Amino acid sequence: MVCGRCEMAVKLELEKMKLPVISIKLGEIELSRELVEVEIERLASNLKDLGFELLEDSVSKTIAQIKNLIIDLVHYRNEKLKLNLSTYLSEDLRQDYSALSKLFSVSEGITIEHYFIAQKIEKAKELLVYDELSLSEIAIQLNYSNVAHLSNQFKKVTSFTPTQFKKLGDNTRKQIDSL
Repeated sequence: MVCGRCEMAVKLELEKMKLPVISIKLGEIELSRELVEVEIERLASNLKDLGFELLEDSVSKTIAQIKNLIIDLVHYRNEKLKLNLSTYLSEDLRQDYSALSKLFSVSEGITIEHYFIAQKIEKAKELLVYDELSLSEIAIQLNYSNVAHLSNQFKKVTSFTPTQFKKLGDNTRKQIDSL
């Protein structure tokens, strides 16, 4: 789950199945009891029909947690990160960052840092398309040290400058969960 609508869709599905939900947040569901095998299979099937995947093994869960923390940080939080990304992830997940980094790289084929940058660039694209903020304001919102840093990363990832992208319009944006 990568957005509020995703959470709502999953919540509705759990309610339809009459499963005892304690909480739902990005990428995690807490139930008041363990599910029996038939319930797990039905839930997995129903979630698959909605475009979601039920993750049960620890590696998949950890990868999903890393992605969800980064997505939440980039797309939904408006405060500046007070720690560096590695400290933020290792403290939240209570695991050594080097282990998280290695696991992520092997599983996803990119580093956590590249995933973080990709998310930031997608957010920058979104903000450019909305055309409500200047490039300086976008750089500040995405915690770049300056506009040049944002512009350089933007060009490296997209092959366009922010200005060139803005002229293209909305045709090259990606869904955040497909990054």
